Amino acid sequence: MKPADFVLLVAICLFWALNLVITRWTVTVGDVPPLFFAGIRVTLLALVLSPFLFPAPKQIGMMILIAMGMAGFQFGLLFLGLSTSTAGVASVMGQLGVPFTTILSIIFLGEKIGVYRTVGILLAFVGVMIIVIDPGKFSLTIGIIYLIGAAVVGAIANILMKRIDPMPAMRLQAWIGLFSIAPLMLMSFLWENGQADAYVRLDWHVYLASAFAVLGVSIFAHGSFYRLIKQYEVTLLSPLTLMTPVMGVILGVIFLGETVTWQMLLGGVMALAGVGIIGMRRNRRFPEASVGDKIGP
Repeated sequence: MKPADFVLLVAICLFWALNLVITRWTVTVGDVPPLFFAGIRVTLLALVLSPFLFPAPKQIGMMILIAMGMAGFQFGLLFLGLSTSTAGVASVMGQLGVPFTTILSIIFLGEKIGVYRTVGILLAFVGVMIIVIDPGKFSLTIGIIYLIGAAVVGAIANILMKRIDPMPAMRLQAWIGLFSIAPLMLMSFLWENGQADAYVRLDWHVYLASAFAVLGVSIFAHGSFYRLIKQYEVTLLSPLTLMTPVMGVILGVIFLGETVTWQMLLGGVMALAGVGIIGMRRNRRFPEASVGDKIGP
């Protein structure tokens, strides 16, 4: 990999990690309802990328399903998870999208896996279980359940991507943003209250967080990552993107005062090792499975 492209990849991972920390701050310290904040994000995304909406995709029904998995439901579950779980845990849990996507590619695409990826999948899930389960209670928190749900629906959307005609990254994100506005705003209207007041009464930090989510993450980070995917093998990129959860944990400690327990360290190392093994073994049916969860909006 060229040095300039490696620096770009580091910047991309940093922006992804910062996104989790900033979102966590917005829905906790900023007290912005998480579903409403997710709705604001996709609305801004659709507005900024509206020039890329045309020509419209032929498979509108499939595009709606992909939008629900990559933003509508995934963002809703992710932001709800961040309202009750730490950014560090969320950054590691987000890597579950890799084994989930690989498992779904086995079921629906006929992917064949060998011993190495089987071990990687098992390591990833065992590592996550070490992080999230309280040995004294043997139970999962609601925040963890939301984060697991986000990983699952994101993985489903990745598989559905194989059924739609290829399109430029910006057009894909524009349509995902557009189709995600209504469900997120509807869920916010049904389950949250004081949305507008919570957003208007806050200072410039919240508005900056919204702009960063759209311009920094959706356009710069995801757009740049699409370009790298076209230039380099996924088996090279996927292990390097594991910088994201490491950065997420560090930034959560620095900016949010989050604590790191022995469970999180041990489970995190195991989970990321498993994801790394999966990423280094190329899928035949779905080569992008090891990075698929990172290319949504």
